[in-house]
Amino acid sequence: MLTHAWDRREFRLALGAASALFAFASLAFSFQVSTSTPSQTPAAAAPAANPPAQNPALQAPPASRSGLNVVVLDPAHGGTDTGARGTGGIRESEIVLDFAAQVKRALEGQGFQVVLTRQANDNPSFDDRSAMANAQLGAVFISLHIASTGLPGTVRVYVNSDLPTNTDPSGLISWDRAQMPFQPLSRKLGDTVQGLLAQKFKGSPNNAQAAAVRQLRTTAAPAIAVEISSVVVDDRADLDRMAPGVADAIATGVAMFKPSYVLPSNSPGGTP
Repeated sequence: MLTHAWDRREFRLALGAASALFAFASLAFSFQVSTSTPSQTPAAAAPAANPPAQNPALQAPPASRSGLNVVVLDPAHGGTDTGARGTGGIRESEIVLDFAAQVKRALEGQGFQVVLTRQANDNPSFDDRSAMANAQLGAVFISLHIASTGLPGTVRVYVNSDLPTNTDPSGLISWDRAQMPFQPLSRKLGDTVQGLLAQKFKGSPNNAQAAAVRQLRTTAAPAIAVEISSVVVDDRADLDRMAPGVADAIATGVAMFKPSYVLPSNSPGGTP
């Protein structure tokens, strides 16, 4: 009986050794597979240490520029309203369109967007012209005229004369006093442009003049009127030769004025 019991014990020891050997072999095989097989995780799934820069075309556009961006340019008169007329058949409404075209190009060269109140022989109302300026954000208004008086070859800039203080208890500004909060800015713009015109056209004043200009009174933006003298010249070419100098002075003056452009706290905020 003792011999049979030993045989069974030897059998159990041999079986245990075989099981241990099998387990060790399995472990060794698993280790070899894990170290020799490449990772199945795609490289794109791992976060990049230094992500590539975004394509500029896919980035959000920059914020709109603040401050002065737009010039509303108003060739005065038009349609049946010819304005001043000279003895040689010169019509103010026609000449200011030609001046406006050159002023527009000069302003665009300074980076401004230009809105014309008219581009042909039509005659928008005073209120329509003002509304075009009042609807803009970050604008100035410049009305162009040819005078029937004054020393030929000179240019004068006008700003609206002082308006009475608003007495409306609601604090709202009436349409016919829209220019009131902008008068200091209009004066600064007018003096800047007039100073440049005086350098180009001998006999022109050094500072802007104040007058009750109907077109400026209803404009809720810095606003000036530029008046070239005059329709009484014998040869229209004398006026045409002034256009480049007038355009350059206006465009340069608006660019110089731009850093000073700050909307009054009680301005209508771009609404007519």
